[in-house]
Amino acid sequence: MSNGQLFSLRNPWFRVTVGATIAVVVFSLVVGFIWLPSVKQDAPFQGLWNAICSAAGVPQKWMAGVETIEPAFHTSTAEITPQLLTHPTALSIGRGATLAMRCTMCHGERGMSDANSPNLAGQYAVVIYKQLLDFQSGARTNAVMSPMVKNLSDEEMRDVAAYYASLPRPRLAPGENPPMPDIVAHGSPMRNIAPCASCHGGVDNKAGSPWLEGMPAAYIKAQLTAFASGTRHNDISEQMRNVVRHMTPQEVEAAAAYYAGAHPEER
Repeated sequence: MSNGQLFSLRNPWFRVTVGATIAVVVFSLVVGFIWLPSVKQDAPFQGLWNAICSAAGVPQKWMAGVETIEPAFHTSTAEITPQLLTHPTALSIGRGATLAMRCTMCHGERGMSDANSPNLAGQYAVVIYKQLLDFQSGARTNAVMSPMVKNLSDEEMRDVAAYYASLPRPRLAPGENPPMPDIVAHGSPMRNIAPCASCHGGVDNKAGSPWLEGMPAAYIKAQLTAFASGTRHNDISEQMRNVVRHMTPQEVEAAAAYYAGAHPEER
């Protein structure tokens, strides 16, 4: 049989094959573009044309009439780079020292807290600056900090961050090197938990991640618990929330105890 006869409508097998193919294509289009989208009960997907457009991913004017759902809380909008606030001036540090006098009750005279508040001495300036921005925007809330930063200008927040970053950082007393827990050193790859040290390391760190050595254990545990429950949500891309949700209470305790395990002394 020649090719002309094979692909001719006079050939019954050709007609059956083409007809079956067309039927399958039409059936797939009806199911994928009409029936399945129309099953959704959302108002924008009602109607034949809207069902087809939604399946095809084509924006339609009806989207403008859809009520947008606002998030239940503010998220951090701080833009962080490794180069941010890395070269403060002496004038900026001096202004920050004056502003920080109001912070001594919680954070200590030289940035070392006796009240289970975070130690700020030697903390990365970009970390302090980001947290101040988040307290001011409402991305992070605290009964004390939120009112304190409400009226600070951007320059003032930069100055405070520069001052605390200039202070001597706490360190382990000689001979006191507590063993590093597995969750800190290695994380748990099977649970998608990166090592704490990969972001919070003293030698290298991820931009915006705080330096934790010598931080009060109660404070670290409280923040990890808040991330796990979602009551603290100013971590960019939910990185901390995603990690801590998979940590066991014992791992939270171990991490907090390890980072606080020093009796800090100034260098």
